[in-house]
Amino acid sequence: MLIRTIEKFLREHNMPATKFGRLAAHDPRFVLDLRMGRTPRPATQSRIEHFMNEYKSALGGQVHA
Repeated sequence: MLIRTIEKFLREHNMPATKFGRLAAHDPRFVLDLRMGRTPRPATQSRIEHFMNEYKSALGGQVHA
């Protein structure tokens, strides 16, 4: 489930949900909406997953907890 993956990402990188939403989806409410039950389109989900993979890759796999 995408929200679980995002929540784990937020904890690992100590990132606020609104910042993640702005960076990954250009929507600061994105994570908040997911928490309330929003279901993203497949293309949006792919874009979010790509963002998380690229972010981790740019950090060299470092975890910032």
